[in-house]
Amino acid sequence: MAVITKVSTQKRKGYFNIFLDNQFAFGVSEKILTEYRLFKGTELTDEQIEEIKQAQADSRATDLAMNFLSYQPRSVYEVLQYLNKHEINPEAQSQAVATLTDLGYLDDKKYSELFIKNNLRVGKDGPNSLKNKLAKKGVDPEIIQNCLAEFDDESWQEAGVRLVHSLIHQQGKLATKEIIRKAKTKLLSHGFSSELADLIVDSLDLTNDDNEQLEALKKQGIKVYKRYRNEDDFTRKQKVKRYLYQHGFSSNEIDTFLNGEIIDLSEIDEY
Repeated sequence: MAVITKVSTQKRKGYFNIFLDNQFAFGVSEKILTEYRLFKGTELTDEQIEEIKQAQADSRATDLAMNFLSYQPRSVYEVLQYLNKHEINPEAQSQAVATLTDLGYLDDKKYSELFIKNNLRVGKDGPNSLKNKLAKKGVDPEIIQNCLAEFDDESWQEAGVRLVHSLIHQQGKLATKEIIRKAKTKLLSHGFSSELADLIVDSLDLTNDDNEQLEALKKQGIKVYKRYRNEDDFTRKQKVKRYLYQHGFSSNEIDTFLNGEIIDLSEIDEY
Protein backbone atom coordinates (compact mmCIF):
# COMPACT_ATOMS: atom_id res chain seq x y z
CA MET A 1 0.00 0.00 0.00
CA ALA A 2 1.16 3.52 -0.82
CA VAL A 3 0.20 6.51 1.29
CA ILE A 4 -0.60 10.02 0.07
CA THR A 5 1.93 12.15 1.93
CA LYS A 6 1.31 15.46 0.19
CA VAL A 7 -1.26 17.20 -2.06
CA SER A 8 -0.17 20.47 -3.68
CA THR A 9 -1.72 22.80 -6.21
CA GLN A 10 -0.36 23.10 -9.74
CA LYS A 11 0.17 26.36 -11.60
CA ARG A 12 -2.68 25.22 -13.82
CA LYS A 13 -5.89 26.23 -12.08
CA GLY A 14 -7.99 23.33 -10.82
CA TYR A 15 -5.18 20.73 -10.92
CA PHE A 16 -3.21 19.08 -8.11
CA ASN A 17 -0.01 17.10 -7.58
CA ILE A 18 -0.28 13.83 -5.65
CA PHE A 19 2.77 12.60 -3.70
CA LEU A 20 2.95 8.97 -2.59
CA ASP A 21 5.44 8.05 0.12
CA ASN A 22 7.08 11.48 -0.28
CA GLN A 23 7.57 11.04 -4.03
CA PHE A 24 5.59 12.80 -6.79
CA ALA A 25 3.27 10.19 -8.32
CA PHE A 26 0.80 11.91 -10.69
CA GLY A 27 -1.36 14.95 -11.29
CA VAL A 28 -5.16 15.05 -11.15
CA SER A 29 -8.00 17.52 -11.75
CA GLU A 30 -10.16 18.77 -8.94
CA LYS A 31 -12.93 16.48 -10.19
CA ILE A 32 -10.78 13.34 -9.85
CA LEU A 33 -9.34 14.57 -6.53
CA THR A 34 -12.83 14.87 -5.08
CA GLU A 35 -14.26 11.75 -6.71
CA TYR A 36 -11.51 9.49 -5.37
CA ARG A 37 -11.07 11.42 -2.10
CA LEU A 38 -7.35 11.89 -2.59
CA PHE A 39 -6.39 13.49 0.72
CA LYS A 40 -3.21 13.36 2.80
CA GLY A 41 -3.05 10.07 4.68
CA THR A 42 -5.19 8.11 2.21
CA GLU A 43 -3.84 4.64 1.41
CA LEU A 44 -3.94 3.38 -2.18
CA THR A 45 -3.33 -0.06 -3.69
CA ASP A 46 -1.49 -0.45 -6.98
CA GLU A 47 -4.83 -1.25 -8.66
CA GLN A 48 -6.42 1.92 -7.27
CA ILE A 49 -3.48 4.02 -8.47
CA GLU A 50 -3.80 2.66 -12.01
CA GLU A 51 -7.58 3.21 -11.91
CA ILE A 52 -7.09 6.85 -10.83
CA LYS A 53 -4.49 7.48 -13.54
CA GLN A 54 -6.80 6.05 -16.18
CA ALA A 55 -9.73 8.07 -14.85
CA GLN A 56 -7.62 11.21 -15.11
CA ALA A 57 -6.57 10.29 -18.66
CA ASP A 58 -10.23 9.66 -19.60
CA SER A 59 -11.28 12.98 -18.08
CA ARG A 60 -8.53 14.89 -19.87
CA ALA A 61 -9.37 13.23 -23.16
CA THR A 62 -13.05 14.14 -22.82
CA ASP A 63 -12.23 17.74 -21.89
CA LEU A 64 -9.86 18.10 -24.85
CA ALA A 65 -12.41 16.62 -27.24
CA MET A 66 -15.18 18.85 -25.90
CA ASN A 67 -13.02 21.91 -26.42
CA PHE A 68 -12.17 20.74 -29.96
CA LEU A 69 -15.88 20.31 -30.72
CA SER A 70 -16.76 23.72 -29.30
CA TYR A 71 -15.38 25.47 -32.40
CA GLN A 72 -17.28 23.44 -35.01
CA PRO A 73 -18.75 19.96 -35.56
CA ARG A 74 -16.23 17.16 -36.13
CA SER A 75 -16.24 13.55 -37.24
CA VAL A 76 -15.22 10.76 -34.88
CA TYR A 77 -12.00 10.30 -36.89
CA GLU A 78 -11.11 13.99 -36.55
CA VAL A 79 -11.57 13.83 -32.78
CA LEU A 80 -9.41 10.72 -32.54
CA GLN A 81 -6.70 12.36 -34.63
CA TYR A 82 -6.80 15.42 -32.39
CA LEU A 83 -6.50 13.34 -29.23
CA ASN A 84 -3.71 11.29 -30.75
CA LYS A 85 -1.82 14.52 -31.50
CA HIS A 86 -2.08 15.34 -27.80
CA GLU A 87 -0.62 11.91 -26.94
CA ILE A 88 -3.79 10.61 -25.29
CA ASN A 89 -3.60 6.84 -24.83
CA PRO A 90 -5.93 4.68 -26.99
CA GLU A 91 -8.08 3.55 -24.07
CA ALA A 92 -8.76 7.16 -23.04
CA GLN A 93 -9.46 8.11 -26.66
CA SER A 94 -12.06 5.35 -26.96
CA GLN A 95 -13.64 6.31 -23.65
CA ALA A 96 -13.89 9.97 -24.66
CA VAL A 97 -15.51 9.08 -28.00
CA ALA A 98 -17.96 6.75 -26.26
CA THR A 99 -18.87 9.43 -23.71
CA LEU A 100 -19.38 12.14 -26.32
CA THR A 101 -21.34 9.78 -28.55
CA ASP A 102 -23.68 8.93 -25.66
CA LEU A 103 -24.12 12.65 -24.98
CA GLY A 104 -24.97 13.27 -28.64
CA TYR A 105 -21.94 15.43 -29.38
CA LEU A 106 -20.44 12.92 -31.80
CA ASP A 107 -22.52 11.36 -34.58
CA ASP A 108 -21.03 10.82 -38.03
CA LYS A 109 -24.43 10.56 -39.69
CA LYS A 110 -25.63 13.89 -38.31
CA TYR A 111 -22.21 15.39 -39.02
CA SER A 112 -22.39 14.28 -42.66
CA GLU A 113 -25.92 15.58 -43.10
CA LEU A 114 -24.91 18.96 -41.68
CA PHE A 115 -21.76 19.02 -43.84
CA ILE A 116 -23.83 18.44 -46.98
CA LYS A 117 -26.57 20.91 -46.03
CA ASN A 118 -24.02 23.65 -45.32
CA ASN A 119 -22.51 23.14 -48.75
CA LEU A 120 -25.93 23.25 -50.39
CA ARG A 121 -26.63 26.49 -48.54
CA VAL A 122 -23.34 28.36 -49.12
CA GLY A 123 -20.84 26.05 -50.84
CA LYS A 124 -19.90 25.24 -54.42
CA ASP A 125 -19.21 21.49 -54.37
CA GLY A 126 -21.06 18.63 -56.01
CA PRO A 127 -21.85 15.23 -54.46
CA ASN A 128 -18.68 13.49 -55.65
CA SER A 129 -16.50 16.20 -54.14
CA LEU A 130 -18.34 16.04 -50.82
CA LYS A 131 -18.09 12.25 -50.88
CA ASN A 132 -14.30 12.55 -51.11
CA LYS A 133 -14.10 15.24 -48.44
CA LEU A 134 -16.18 13.22 -45.98
CA ALA A 135 -14.11 10.12 -46.71
CA LYS A 136 -10.97 12.09 -45.80
CA LYS A 137 -12.66 12.94 -42.50
CA GLY A 138 -12.96 9.23 -41.80
CA VAL A 139 -16.71 8.88 -42.27
CA ASP A 140 -17.85 5.37 -43.20
CA PRO A 141 -18.60 5.08 -46.97
CA GLU A 142 -22.05 3.62 -46.30
CA ILE A 143 -22.98 6.57 -44.08
CA ILE A 144 -21.77 8.99 -46.78
CA GLN A 145 -23.73 7.22 -49.51
CA ASN A 146 -26.92 7.09 -47.44
CA CYS A 147 -26.67 10.79 -46.57
CA LEU A 148 -26.06 11.83 -50.18
CA ALA A 149 -29.01 9.70 -51.29
CA GLU A 150 -31.30 11.94 -49.22
CA PHE A 151 -30.79 14.79 -51.73
CA ASP A 152 -32.17 14.71 -55.27
CA ASP A 153 -30.52 16.31 -58.33
CA GLU A 154 -32.42 19.57 -57.98
CA SER A 155 -31.04 20.01 -54.46
CA TRP A 156 -27.59 20.60 -55.95
CA GLN A 157 -28.60 23.29 -58.42
CA GLU A 158 -28.06 26.27 -56.13
CA ALA A 159 -24.49 25.20 -55.27
CA GLY A 160 -23.79 24.63 -58.97
CA VAL A 161 -25.21 27.99 -59.94
CA ARG A 162 -23.00 29.72 -57.36
CA LEU A 163 -19.97 27.98 -58.85
CA VAL A 164 -20.85 29.01 -62.42
CA HIS A 165 -21.57 32.61 -61.43
CA SER A 166 -18.20 32.75 -59.65
CA LEU A 167 -16.52 31.42 -62.78
CA ILE A 168 -18.17 34.00 -65.03
CA HIS A 169 -17.20 36.79 -62.64
CA GLN A 170 -13.56 35.65 -62.69
CA GLN A 171 -13.33 35.04 -66.43
CA GLY A 172 -15.00 38.17 -67.74
CA LYS A 173 -16.23 38.39 -71.34
CA LEU A 174 -16.17 35.07 -73.21
CA ALA A 175 -17.92 33.61 -76.25
CA THR A 176 -21.19 31.81 -75.49
CA LYS A 177 -19.74 28.41 -76.43
CA GLU A 178 -16.69 29.05 -74.27
CA ILE A 179 -18.81 30.09 -71.28
CA ILE A 180 -20.83 26.88 -71.53
CA ARG A 181 -17.74 24.72 -72.04
CA LYS A 182 -15.90 26.25 -69.08
CA ALA A 183 -19.02 26.05 -66.91
CA LYS A 184 -19.41 22.32 -67.52
CA THR A 185 -15.70 21.68 -67.02
CA LYS A 186 -15.75 23.62 -63.74
CA LEU A 187 -18.80 21.74 -62.49
CA LEU A 188 -17.21 18.38 -63.28
CA SER A 189 -14.01 19.40 -61.48
CA HIS A 190 -16.06 20.26 -58.37
CA GLY A 191 -17.71 16.86 -58.17
CA PHE A 192 -20.90 17.33 -60.19
CA SER A 193 -21.85 14.48 -62.52
CA SER A 194 -22.29 15.10 -66.27
CA GLU A 195 -26.06 14.87 -65.84
CA LEU A 196 -26.03 17.39 -62.99
CA ALA A 197 -23.72 19.72 -64.93
CA ASP A 198 -26.10 19.66 -67.91
CA LEU A 199 -29.08 20.30 -65.63
CA ILE A 200 -27.39 23.29 -63.99
CA VAL A 201 -26.12 24.83 -67.24
CA ASP A 202 -29.54 24.38 -68.87
CA SER A 203 -31.16 26.18 -65.94
CA LEU A 204 -29.01 29.26 -66.60
CA ASP A 205 -29.18 31.71 -69.46
CA LEU A 206 -25.53 31.72 -70.47
CA THR A 207 -26.14 32.88 -74.04
CA ASN A 208 -24.63 36.25 -74.87
CA ASP A 209 -26.81 38.79 -76.62
CA ASP A 210 -25.36 40.33 -79.79
CA ASN A 211 -23.62 43.15 -77.93
CA GLU A 212 -22.12 40.85 -75.30
CA GLN A 213 -20.85 38.47 -77.97
CA LEU A 214 -19.33 41.37 -79.88
CA GLU A 215 -17.61 42.67 -76.75
CA ALA A 216 -16.25 39.20 -76.02
CA LEU A 217 -14.93 38.89 -79.57
CA LYS A 218 -13.34 42.31 -79.34
CA LYS A 219 -11.68 41.60 -76.00
CA GLN A 220 -10.37 38.15 -76.90
CA GLY A 221 -9.36 39.23 -80.39
CA ILE A 222 -7.31 42.20 -79.20
CA LYS A 223 -5.60 40.09 -76.55
CA VAL A 224 -4.50 37.35 -78.92
CA TYR A 225 -3.66 39.68 -81.80
CA LYS A 226 -1.25 41.54 -79.51
CA ARG A 227 0.19 38.27 -78.24
CA TYR A 228 1.43 37.39 -81.72
CA ARG A 229 2.56 40.90 -82.70
CA ASN A 230 6.07 39.66 -83.57
CA GLU A 231 4.85 37.07 -86.09
CA ASP A 232 4.56 37.78 -89.81
CA ASP A 233 1.08 38.79 -90.96
CA PHE A 234 0.04 35.37 -92.34
CA THR A 235 1.27 33.39 -89.31
CA ARG A 236 -0.26 35.93 -86.93
CA LYS A 237 -3.69 35.65 -88.54
CA GLN A 238 -3.57 31.85 -88.59
CA LYS A 239 -2.73 31.71 -84.87
CA VAL A 240 -5.43 34.26 -84.07
CA LYS A 241 -7.97 32.22 -86.06
CA ARG A 242 -7.01 29.03 -84.25
CA TYR A 243 -7.18 30.67 -80.84
CA LEU A 244 -10.54 32.35 -81.37
CA TYR A 245 -12.06 29.21 -82.86
CA GLN A 246 -10.85 27.13 -79.92
CA HIS A 247 -12.43 29.71 -77.60
CA GLY A 248 -15.90 29.40 -79.06
CA PHE A 249 -16.15 31.95 -81.86
CA SER A 250 -17.55 31.06 -85.27
CA SER A 251 -15.60 31.39 -88.54
CA ASN A 252 -17.78 34.33 -89.57
CA GLU A 253 -17.11 36.14 -86.28
CA ILE A 254 -13.37 35.54 -86.60
CA ASP A 255 -13.31 36.79 -90.21
CA THR A 256 -15.21 39.90 -89.13
CA PHE A 257 -12.53 40.64 -86.55
CA LEU A 258 -9.59 39.91 -88.89
CA ASN A 259 -11.12 42.00 -91.66
CA GLY A 260 -10.95 44.99 -89.34
CA GLU A 261 -14.73 45.36 -89.02
CA ILE A 262 -14.65 45.31 -85.21
CA ILE A 263 -11.65 47.59 -84.75
CA ASP A 264 -9.00 49.02 -87.05
CA LEU A 265 -6.20 46.44 -86.69
CA SER A 266 -3.58 49.01 -87.67
CA GLU A 267 -4.46 50.89 -84.49
CA ILE A 268 -4.70 47.84 -82.20
CA ASP A 269 -1.81 48.96 -79.95
CA GLU A 270 -4.00 51.83 -78.79
CA TYR A 271 -6.41 49.36 -77.15
